[in-house]
Amino acid sequence: QVSSRGRNRIQVSWLYEQEAVQKRTFTKWINTHLAKRNPPLVVNDLFEDIKDGVMLLALLEVLSGQKLPCEQGRHLKRIHWVANIGSALKFLEGRRIKLVNINSTDIADGRPSIVLGLMWTIILYFQIEELTSNLPQLQSLSSSTSSVDSVVSSEAASPPTKRKVVTKVQGNAKKALLKWVQYTAAKQAGIEVKDFGRSWRSGVAFHSVIHAIRPELVDMEKVKGRSNRENLNEAFTIAETELGIPRLLDPEDVDVDKPDEKSIMTYVAQFLKHYPDLHNTTEMQENDVGKEDRLMLRDLKVWVEQFERDLTRTQMVEASLQEKYQSFKHFRVQYEIKRKQIELVIQSSRKDGKLSLDQAMVKQAWDRVSSRLLDWHKYLDKSLPAPLGTIGAWLYRAEAAVREEIIVQQAHEETANTIHRKLEQHKDLLKNLDGHKKAFQGIHRARSVNGVPVPLEQLDDMAERFNFVASTSELHLLKMEFLELKYRLLSLLVLAESKLKSWIIKYGRRESVELLLQNYISVIENSKFFEQYEVTYQILKRAAEMYAKANGSVEEAENVMKFMNETTAQWRNLSVEVRSVRSMLEEVIANWDRYSSTVASLQAWLEDAEKMLNQPEHARKDFFRHLPHWIQQHTAMNDAGNFLIETCDETISRDLKQQLLLLNGRWRELFMKVKQYARADEFDRMRKEYLDGVATLSTFADGTNGKFSVPVEVSFLNVKMFVQDLEVSFFLLSVCLSFSLFSSQKRELFNYLIL
Repeated sequence: QVSSRGRNRIQVSWLYEQEAVQKRTFTKWINTHLAKRNPPLVVNDLFEDIKDGVMLLALLEVLSGQKLPCEQGRHLKRIHWVANIGSALKFLEGRRIKLVNINSTDIADGRPSIVLGLMWTIILYFQIEELTSNLPQLQSLSSSTSSVDSVVSSEAASPPTKRKVVTKVQGNAKKALLKWVQYTAAKQAGIEVKDFGRSWRSGVAFHSVIHAIRPELVDMEKVKGRSNRENLNEAFTIAETELGIPRLLDPEDVDVDKPDEKSIMTYVAQFLKHYPDLHNTTEMQENDVGKEDRLMLRDLKVWVEQFERDLTRTQMVEASLQEKYQSFKHFRVQYEIKRKQIELVIQSSRKDGKLSLDQAMVKQAWDRVSSRLLDWHKYLDKSLPAPLGTIGAWLYRAEAAVREEIIVQQAHEETANTIHRKLEQHKDLLKNLDGHKKAFQGIHRARSVNGVPVPLEQLDDMAERFNFVASTSELHLLKMEFLELKYRLLSLLVLAESKLKSWIIKYGRRESVELLLQNYISVIENSKFFEQYEVTYQILKRAAEMYAKANGSVEEAENVMKFMNETTAQWRNLSVEVRSVRSMLEEVIANWDRYSSTVASLQAWLEDAEKMLNQPEHARKDFFRHLPHWIQQHTAMNDAGNFLIETCDETISRDLKQQLLLLNGRWRELFMKVKQYARADEFDRMRKEYLDGVATLSTFADGTNGKFSVPVEVSFLNVKMFVQDLEVSFFLLSVCLSFSLFSSQKRELFNYLIL
């Protein structure tokens, strides 16, 4: 037997291998499309190359034929990466591809599961769904609101970063593609294809698809006698050389215990556009599926209408309270048996959200029956003798409250507000639980109300309902509190994410950047956004622990813990990005200020300088004495201008480039004529030092000569003092000579610069 630890290791190993296969397949698929670009691009490491968003936008441009805005350059910052990825996600959402919980920062981090999920969504939309759009399975099952609709569980939805991409249309496209293979290839070749996993391991299924397109390319009898690797290699080679289908898979990717379904679907979908008679396939499937669906709907319509007639007739019959309650239970059982089946078939099967005529008629009849049964139940509870009738009416409302499902709104804050209102209503309702339960227990024991007998079966049912409300009410309220705080936190995350996208755009003029900074200060700093998030998170953490503990379900506890962990990771990344916004905006504003001031002062100085060229030499020399200062101003202007060109939108960047081009042209022309004045002050200072040194040396030499010409009385003391005086003089002479030499070097430099 394999230990649980061993099973976990096997599972983890398989997941890593599945991830590696998807990475290889998706990379090849991407490169086949990027090769069509001019100039072509190549993805080498998907998780790394996608981080800056440039490759992602290039891929979407090729797939859509549209030009998309893209930050490019050798020195892109992370903030530009996030902006590029945000543009790509916005484009996908514009195509009605709902990417719930895919975050720009996750892609910028190169997180494998999120990158692969995004790539799969793109492949699903731009290849698989598009190619299967003519197949009836997709038409009958596709969502009415989106073509690729990523959904998350309402009970434990992942926060915006940890996005598990679960596409509603994936199952539809998968069914349509599989049905096409079964009808067109597998059926003709006499093989069974059940899925996009193990059914393809032998390679026979690939050959059957090729055979359906070009029968002369494949000998199916020989295929069935070869090894898996031989079949797979030959199928991929034939498809590439004869049909022009890129080799996205390798034999070793498929010849495994659990081949990756997404990789195989990506590859197999390419064969659809080569199939010569897709129309007949569609008609055949429409005949089978459409006819079957219509017959089922009509049968259900007949059943519901008969059920409604029987229900109406029974309600009109005079009977005792006990007999009426037994009749109600009989109809309620039949209703529950059919409920799931009917609710499934009356879901919209068209992209415009409309129902077929048969669906609409079934739904209309079912709604009438549901309403009638509900009203009957309320009537039976209220018909009980007082005060049991009042208790019954309360019990019905309490049951409805603890069973009520939360409808998740598009806006998380709206969902949180709705939950809060319902939570307060439910608290107010359930506070009467103990009083009503105590009164009911007395009636239940007596089996009568004020001497009026009550059907024991109805009392027993009410007792069970009371027990249900009593046992679930506390958990229900804890769950509501958890969900309210959960969606409060999600609303803060979404707000931060949406604001971040608006703050890291290509910027406009200084005034617009100043408005962005003011908005940032208002949203983040004035409202104490980070403190608000931390408080909400800590309250949610306690609520989550209480709910998970009360629930007792290991699975639900894991879901709650997963949500909390993912939220923490999401906020860790997002908060860093948000905190960096202010410094970025301030840097842009500072560069606008620096650019504006240097341009204005430099333009004014250039006008004066150009006029000064016609003045005498001494005037020019005096005017251009401060040229080093204007060199610094010129450099500062270009540094600020180039920064703004990189960070501002295309129109402003174009204007800045034009302005810099003109100013730099004027500067260059002027500087070539006056560059010799750049170090005039230094030349004057060096010349003065040289002349001062020569004068000092001359004075010293004269003094020394005087000492030698003065007679010295021959005595030990006089000679000693004379020698000491000479030593001091020679020391000073050496210093002066050194200074003179140094000044001489400066003089040579001075002469060189002058020349």
